[in-house]
Amino acid sequence: MLQALAHEKMYTIDDIYVLPDGKRAELIDGQIYYMAPPSTTHQRLVHFFDREIGNYIQKNSGECEVFPAPFAVFLNKDSSNYVEPDLSIICDKNKITEKGCNGAPDWIIEVVSPGSRTMDYYKKLFKYRSAGVCEYWIADYEKALVIVYDFKNDHVTNYTFSDNIPVNIYPGFSINVCL
Repeated sequence: MLQALAHEKMYTIDDIYVLPDGKRAELIDGQIYYMAPPSTTHQRLVHFFDREIGNYIQKNSGECEVFPAPFAVFLNKDSSNYVEPDLSIICDKNKITEKGCNGAPDWIIEVVSPGSRTMDYYKKLFKYRSAGVCEYWIADYEKALVIVYDFKNDHVTNYTFSDNIPVNIYPGFSINVCL
């Protein structure tokens, strides 16, 4: 006797939009991943990057915009992928709508939390690369480490928080993490 395999429910962006108020989640390949509230250290680091990058762009009359989470990114312009990176830096104004970003941001920074480690280091790494993100930073405050994935040049570099970390999409700009 043949038995049918159980199918995992595939979710869509519509399911994200009907979550109860205050409940945050991301959608990757039709699967929902709920997000825990960020810690104070996490938020300090997000704010630090937001301020440093935003100030640099403003001072240099740059075209890119910085969007801290929660900010919707529709990675593959489909209904089964929706993420809220800690920071999305978008240089193509045509991707920005009132709902968020349609397509891959140029640069994404994720600040690792204990509950997001697997997502940030594995699932999102693959999704961001395949979606066309140029540069992806994983900032891990527990390890005082920033891993820079320069997808454009197929290069990965580890930096400590005390290093000057070069920004590949902005040659000449580097960030030294100080909290």
